[in-house]
Amino acid sequence: MPTHYSGTAEETLALNTFIKLTRSVESLMTRLSRHGTLEDLTVSQFGALETLYHLGPMCQSTLGGKLLRSGGNITLVVDNLEKRGLVRRQVDPDDRRLTIISLTRAGEELIARIFPNHLQVIVQEMGALSPQEQETLGELCKKLGKVRQPDGG
Repeated sequence: MPTHYSGTAEETLALNTFIKLTRSVESLMTRLSRHGTLEDLTVSQFGALETLYHLGPMCQSTLGGKLLRSGGNITLVVDNLEKRGLVRRQVDPDDRRLTIISLTRAGEELIARIFPNHLQVIVQEMGALSPQEQETLGELCKKLGKVRQPDGG
């Protein structure tokens, strides 16, 4: 669904591209969700468990940065995972200002069990693109994600 905004050619192209990108991500996430591979985890909770599973324990702020979550949001995600016994918090012995998040045995077992199925669904969905198209899309997304604003942000 293209935009009905009538601006400059540059504005219309940018807006149409943004709409297509956003709609494709929303559609993909909806289809992934329908498979039920995350069980009763939110996308953020799954992301936290998957990150800790593959990268190991890390401070909460680093985890939030990897998931592109604000400090308040990652605190809520970790709180909920901790209540379920899937992660634990420990004060960093080298820097008491930092809190290290790690998986519990239950968290490791859960993510080890559900990750392979979720991965297969992702592979299936991404199969709509050829390997070369996936590479190109990955590079374009990386480039778009690294755009710096004139204010340095």
